[in-house]
Amino acid sequence: MTVRYRLDENVKYALAIALRARDPELVVWVVGDPGAPPPGTPDPVILRWCEGHDFVLLTNNRRTMPPHLADHLREGRHVPGIFVLNPGLSVGETVENLIDAARFSLEGEYRDQIRHLPL
Repeated sequence: MTVRYRLDENVKYALAIALRARDPELVVWVVGDPGAPPPGTPDPVILRWCEGHDFVLLTNNRRTMPPHLADHLREGRHVPGIFVLNPGLSVGETVENLIDAARFSLEGEYRDQIRHLPL
């Protein structure tokens, strides 16, 4: 399975650097990458972008992302998945969780779900 990650703008760029260093073949996009939504893009627009580009969203947003996803699904839309990062995990632990998810997940395993790390 090929999982591609899109980091929400509230996720530290260091995670993208660590993911890319650990697995250079993994696709990891951040705010400001060509073709990615710009800073300040509302969450509903980010979800539509992730749906259209087949990216799992990585976020720290525990409060508003669940209602945004519920609204998105009520519109008949879908997302490949949303992973909420765990502040109690080190960057290394987070990277290993995300690499494992990218390598070992089944097709569609996280579709329309919010999952919290560790998986």
